[in-house]
Amino acid sequence: MRRLFHRSSALALLLLSAGPLFAEDGATLYKRICAACHDTGFERAPSREVLRAMSPERVLAALESGVMISMTAGRTAGERRAVAEFATGKSFGRPLVTKPSPQSMCAAKPADFASPLAGPAWNGWGVNTSNTRLQDAAAAGFTAAQVPRLKLKWAFGFPGDVAADAQPTVVGGRVFVGSQSGNVYALDAATGCIHWYFPAAASVRAAVTIGRVQTNSGSRHVAFIGDRAGNVYAVDATAGTLIWKAKVDDHPVARVTGSPVFHNGRLYVPVASGEETAGAASDYECCRFRGSVVALDSATGTEIWKTYTIAEEARPTKKNKAGTQMWGPSGAPIWSSPVIDVRRNALYVTTGDNYSDPPTLTSDAFLAFDLDSGKLLWSSQMLKADAWNTACRLQDTTNCPESNGPDFDFASPPILATLANGRRTLVAGQKSGVVHAVDPDRDGAILWQTRVGTGGINGGVQWGSAADQSNVYVALSDIGRINIPNSQATEPDPKVGGGLFALRLENGERVWFTPPPPCGERKRCSPAQSAAVSAIPGVVFSGSVDGHLRAFSTTTGAILWDFDTVGNQRTTNEVPARGGSLNGPGPAIAGGMLFVGSGYASNGIPGNVLLAFSVDGK
Repeated sequence: MRRLFHRSSALALLLLSAGPLFAEDGATLYKRICAACHDTGFERAPSREVLRAMSPERVLAALESGVMISMTAGRTAGERRAVAEFATGKSFGRPLVTKPSPQSMCAAKPADFASPLAGPAWNGWGVNTSNTRLQDAAAAGFTAAQVPRLKLKWAFGFPGDVAADAQPTVVGGRVFVGSQSGNVYALDAATGCIHWYFPAAASVRAAVTIGRVQTNSGSRHVAFIGDRAGNVYAVDATAGTLIWKAKVDDHPVARVTGSPVFHNGRLYVPVASGEETAGAASDYECCRFRGSVVALDSATGTEIWKTYTIAEEARPTKKNKAGTQMWGPSGAPIWSSPVIDVRRNALYVTTGDNYSDPPTLTSDAFLAFDLDSGKLLWSSQMLKADAWNTACRLQDTTNCPESNGPDFDFASPPILATLANGRRTLVAGQKSGVVHAVDPDRDGAILWQTRVGTGGINGGVQWGSAADQSNVYVALSDIGRINIPNSQATEPDPKVGGGLFALRLENGERVWFTPPPPCGERKRCSPAQSAAVSAIPGVVFSGSVDGHLRAFSTTTGAILWDFDTVGNQRTTNEVPARGGSLNGPGPAIAGGMLFVGSGYASNGIPGNVLLAFSVDGK
């Protein structure tokens, strides 16, 4: 029997005894569990200032079903409440309201889709199963010449959230989008009213994927959803009712952040985890999670095959200086959405780093799997011996692997691009600041590698690029940090990071580079461009941590349009909302409209709004 985890808290050194909890207990717990990240400017954690702007109800939701599940697993309900109150400086009041008001619901009862997939759509992460993030002219519904006339048409608020980090999916005149609360909404694309909402068990970052599924009772359109607790849901896309739910990994902090891909009746799910963070505590037996791809029957949720990115199951390796048993190999998560190669009947992914020693040959790599069986066809590693976890960035480095990173995961998915001459290439940018191209028809042989930045934990290429037949368009993060006077904390450097590159697909040569506009005086501003980019013929859209969404000419790199998303927004659901940093997902474009989430509390400006643009706001 597989040994179960018995220590799941991330940074805690001791478990406090149960009993009445007072303010000092919350303070003690916060210091042990949270302060090492939230009070020191750790790149992946909201600052204490951001936490104090939140409600204890929202922080508690994050601890119980959101991004912080891995940090407080094993804690009592009272301990979580105490931490939430101390972190925010507020007492619990009324319950967090995530149920939409009756006024925000669409007046008309939703009709069946008929043939929604035949119309304009941005379905899933990359708009197509090649992940090119290039919308064709007809489906886009507006042209490069009309881009300067894009205006805000409506805004939708996510109640109590501090990030809008789920990419919208647009199918059949509806917008499907997840949220930190776990609610997944089906909105009317034209008006922003709510057709239905579905409460997942944990926060939802992955883009929803829509597919037509054949069942015993006939065929229907299904919305496939992955959450941060490792669950996958099949929901009726017309009514929002649950069809089935599947747990794709039994690790306690497994999560689905990459969007599942639907193909020929199967759903292919990439699996990642929060153990890279949970493994930082010196009393945590780090680490045993392995990334994987899981193929599910789309009609039933039954597992067809599951293949791990690391073939070998973790084994005991050594004891750390605190006497805790260490495990390995581990890690190689799949953060992003897979690519389907129909010609070769293959599925391609990119992987992250190892969490513990020993390093493997399948971390920081392109991997190819057989679609039918899940067999690993080939692996092409871009960086060797990258074993890292959050302990490597903290004062207590007990659990940091010997190689100590450098934490240069692939967070970006691969793009399967076809050049004008018919040659094919797989392209992906890495956190190292290098863009790689490999040959899918020659077992991942390296075609070219081009450096665009210096790289870092939140540097290099973060969430994804876009490609046409000539170029790949790459946004650079390389976010910097500066010390805050009289504090241990840091904040984004307003003068470091950012820029957009066009690289020639044929050989990786730079076609053009557009530097980022300066930040100005905006607080917590960075010019870094971490978000995924999206394109239509002639235009590429790139969001920035500074809160601006900009459109660039694919020919020259000139800025054609610039919209500042930061600030309060009046929303269709009457939820208090404001825009912030653009990070994570990129815009979804379909049917004459562009949809983008604004707000990213970690390493940026908080926000909780979905923005919808159209030509002249019509």
